Amino acid sequence: MKMTKTAYETVMAARAKEKVATEDLINNIFTDFTEFHGDRQLSDDPAIIGGIARLNGLPVTVIGTQKGKNTAENIERHFGTVEPEGYRKAIRLMKQAEKFKRPVITFVNTPGAYPGMDAEYHGQGSAIAQCLMVGMELRVPYISVIVGEGGSGGALALATADRVWMFENSIYSVLSPEGYASIVWKDAKRVADAAEELKLTPEILLTEGIIDKIIPEVVDQESTKVLKNMLVSEVESLRQFSADELVEQRHERFSKF
Repeated sequence: MKMTKTAYETVMAARAKEKVATEDLINNIFTDFTEFHGDRQLSDDPAIIGGIARLNGLPVTVIGTQKGKNTAENIERHFGTVEPEGYRKAIRLMKQAEKFKRPVITFVNTPGAYPGMDAEYHGQGSAIAQCLMVGMELRVPYISVIVGEGGSGGALALATADRVWMFENSIYSVLSPEGYASIVWKDAKRVADAAEELKLTPEILLTEGIIDKIIPEVVDQESTKVLKNMLVSEVESLRQFSADELVEQRHERFSKF
């Protein structure tokens, strides 16, 4: 019999080192991936990878947050926390996708937006807000997959999609359990209680209508194929709607929150 995990156990599983990386998902699900760099304003953010690829032959735009696979890489990618340049790069790719009528697929695994002083100076809040608005108005199919951590506005910026899915071992919340415990109870040790209070597990979020589907963890070739087939099917389904219908349905979806 399958044991039910506690919310905090799900948090730890979402943060596990063994979690599949966005880069690997892109390389194993899509073909002909060409990565784009830079926000055309300041620099390139390595915490965001994105570009154009083919999904079962169909041209698509793929964007995702990338954590490092070791300590040095994690430092380089600042542990998957995205800077303003990263969100502006995502916006550039989304607008390009809309221009060429390519569906957009995002993979999210971030504890949140980068909290540094430079990020604030470079317009972090504005970049996130712009990413939210562009995503909401995209006139092409848009699917977002929460792979591991889906933290705060830093994650939501890449998840204002027509369909939002979560891996079995993933979380999606307005705040980390550690942050919640420190703010609400002034006690960081109550992190397990905070995880329960936040209702951040896929099962609860599915029941509440925040997400649309829970998908199996990608751990091998077979599970990669399962996710690929799901994406192919969902993209084809969304392509049956007109651009106006997609935007209207997306607005209705998020207005219910």
